[in-house]
Amino acid sequence: MTTTPAPARASIFRRAMGADFDRLHPELRRRFSVGLDSGEACTGRGVMDRIWHGGPWVKPFLALGTTRNILVPRAGRDVPFTIENVPYADTFGRETVTFVRTFDLPGRPRRFDAQMVLGPRGDRILDYLGTHQHLATDLHPSAEPDGSLLIRSGEHRFREGPVDVRVPALIGATAEVRESYDDISGRFRIRVRVVNEHFGPLFGYDGSFRATYTDVRRRGVRPGLRPVREEARA
Repeated sequence: MTTTPAPARASIFRRAMGADFDRLHPELRRRFSVGLDSGEACTGRGVMDRIWHGGPWVKPFLALGTTRNILVPRAGRDVPFTIENVPYADTFGRETVTFVRTFDLPGRPRRFDAQMVLGPRGDRILDYLGTHQHLATDLHPSAEPDGSLLIRSGEHRFREGPVDVRVPALIGATAEVRESYDDISGRFRIRVRVVNEHFGPLFGYDGSFRATYTDVRRRGVRPGLRPVREEARA
């Protein structure tokens, strides 16, 4: 895909996708225009029809990830959830958009935190995962013929102090996110699937939600939404 330069203050998704962004459904264009320039934050509230896991061997990895708000340790059906997309400038001056998902599972809510910035070459999104941004993943968004958004993950890196290593394929995974808009129901639909090339499907969810928009310049970023630690390395 050839990236066409967009205005300097366009959203991170518009800048990464270039002209391809205009092929998205209008409701997706608004949702992924959330940024410092638009001044809007987006909150989605809905239900996950299904949250699923792979085999029993996946559970230790899910439990470990839960300590840093990465992945979701429990499967379920008809799970209420919220996704918060709020733009802000991080401590390094980069425009950042939160993708914080809260799943209202029985017993206690579980969060899956991500903070997204524009990659240094402007042709991809860099996704920092978890409360301490130990994991960073390249994301490649594109528009599908039906106006939906497809996001595929690329390289994963683990960073802690001086450590900066590529996550090997044996323990890494590829994520695929599809988001669309249903004009009849007036809801966004989302499907996430995470697969390891050696062991198969690991984790995923399918659901739908409605979105509301607020003026972030008036409301700001609520406490607890930003990560505990921010990572400068792209």
